[in-house]
Amino acid sequence: MALGTLDRTPPPFFRQGPSALTKLCFCSALAVFLMAADARFRLTQPIRATAATMLYPLQRALLVPVEAVAGGRTWFEGLASATAGEDAARQALARQSERAMRVDLLQQENARLRSLLELRPGLSVRSQAAELLYEAADPYSRKVIVDRGVAHNVALGAPVINEAGVLGQVTRVYLQSSEVTLLTDRDAAIPVLNTRSGARSAAFGGAANGLLEMRFMAGNADVQVGDLLTTSGVDGVYPPGLAVAAVQTVDRKVDSGFARIALRPAASPDGVRHVLILEPTGVQLPPRPEAAASEPAPAKGSKKGAKPAAGRPGAQP
Repeated sequence: MALGTLDRTPPPFFRQGPSALTKLCFCSALAVFLMAADARFRLTQPIRATAATMLYPLQRALLVPVEAVAGGRTWFEGLASATAGEDAARQALARQSERAMRVDLLQQENARLRSLLELRPGLSVRSQAAELLYEAADPYSRKVIVDRGVAHNVALGAPVINEAGVLGQVTRVYLQSSEVTLLTDRDAAIPVLNTRSGARSAAFGGAANGLLEMRFMAGNADVQVGDLLTTSGVDGVYPPGLAVAAVQTVDRKVDSGFARIALRPAASPDGVRHVLILEPTGVQLPPRPEAAASEPAPAKGSKKGAKPAAGRPGAQP
């Protein structure tokens, strides 16, 4: 084909009508107007709703394979997790059963030994459940109010615990409520026993970040990070063996004779709703012997007719 026969005239789209720039401006302005009108007057909302309703069956049909694959994978993962949990629960149950058998044997042996040695029976700790009402209004103390008081036989100084360990101690008792001072309060203190070393000490509240601290411990004291501290039971208030805290940090300073020991409470006071109020062990202990009289007993009278000794107070010359 000869080159002279080719048509070099522009297509009709560019040859007729407005220019491309005019069409671009018009379409842009129309798009902006439609977007503003839809955002303000929701003109296209019925159209979108109708289109979504018509396309919903197709959308659901296309999602069936995807949901089937995801559901199958979730089912298999859940089955594997449930199987593993069942195995772990069976193992834990077996360990608990063995431990319960050993505890029963130890209790029987303990009862026989106490009977053989004529020791008094162990203390039975009585308790009652209570619900936390509100926190004390003082922002500089850690105290809470529970719904048990004198009407429920709550004793002053009664220990308060939850499922994790010791929370605090009853410091004020009202008719239908009681005030509980938490272990993290600055005025709180509790005697503790290191379960690893058997050393006794005391834990004090008021440390930073809701921690406890052990004061007046020598720099070379046998305390390690992770040691579990329980109640010692020597104060006549807390029963022995209740979890109190765990050693978090031990700072042995060279320039000081004491170590700085921070403790993490076993029972967190935050988020507690229900507690258990125990009876102080001192209520069940035998009464303490009365103090001996400070003055000596009077001397027996002398024989009839005998003269009092010289120099004795009250003697006649």
